[in-house]
Amino acid sequence: MNKQDYRGVFVFVEQKNKEIENVSLELIGEGKKLAQELKQKVTAVVLGKGVKEIEKLGYYGADNIIYVENQDLDIYMTEPYTKALKEVIEDKKPEIVLFGATAIGRDVAPRLAGRIHTGLTADCTKLEINEENSDLMMTRPAFGGNIMATIECPDHRPQMATVRPGVMQKEEKDTTKKVEIEKFAVDIEEKDKTYEILEVVEEKSNKIDIQEANILVSGGRGVGNSDNFSLLEETAQILGGVVSSSRAAVDSDWMPKEVQVGQTGKTVRPDLYIACGISGAIQHLAGMEESEFIVAINKDETAPIFESSDVGIVGDLNKVIPALNEELKKIEKEKESL
Repeated sequence: MNKQDYRGVFVFVEQKNKEIENVSLELIGEGKKLAQELKQKVTAVVLGKGVKEIEKLGYYGADNIIYVENQDLDIYMTEPYTKALKEVIEDKKPEIVLFGATAIGRDVAPRLAGRIHTGLTADCTKLEINEENSDLMMTRPAFGGNIMATIECPDHRPQMATVRPGVMQKEEKDTTKKVEIEKFAVDIEEKDKTYEILEVVEEKSNKIDIQEANILVSGGRGVGNSDNFSLLEETAQILGGVVSSSRAAVDSDWMPKEVQVGQTGKTVRPDLYIACGISGAIQHLAGMEESEFIVAINKDETAPIFESSDVGIVGDLNKVIPALNEELKKIEKEKESL
């Protein structure tokens, strides 16, 4: 393998129901930074049929767009997607390929890495270019989150990584940027479809995804029990936010998995994050330390969460939260009377 033949940063763009997923826009922003350091370009690779608003990938930083349009790529299936991506990579020879660490990304990326005989670093939280050799340095939690491991793939190309949603930030939208959309043809045969999708049933929920919320009130083991989460629900309701939790609360069956913040949960970047009864283990901090403003409430003054918070309150949350709620209600009434 001649590594000099490989150039450019490629981002696999996920689409569901023909709509581009937000994680792909985040990765394009990160890919743009890497490409600029390498003095190369970032290319968005879209697979599907009739995908909407592909041009907006250019608005968020893509220099090029490759669109593999095929009816057999309309709904995600492992083998057709793997074949299509393999043909694109073998033809274009990118130096770096990024995927979202989603259900789809975690399925197709390792299979693709095996097909093209390269490495893959999963669930990365940081990507950097090594100044000495221009290799991609991929950082991810290891050993249960107790250490951060930085991994390189020095001998094979492309260098591949999956990145969790919410970890990277989108570029500022620039609607004046126009890029060409290159059509790339791939022939999907019957032998490439190892199963058939009969029906797609989507789960419907009225709850706001914690990754989309601007305000999160998060509870941990210190909340004590599931009933005490009603105090946090009240705070969130007053502030117009959403309740989330640490892994400890999920493991205790106090809260559902979909609201878990942390290394094994979701990564969030709200404007305000209120951590209640959360010690601040590295696994949890990995999922919320990029929040704009962090308030920590914990009766243990040595809790690590205070080192990452903008405001720390040492006290029993079962006393602090009711008092906080009363003050917030007073402020709301004063606003209404104005």
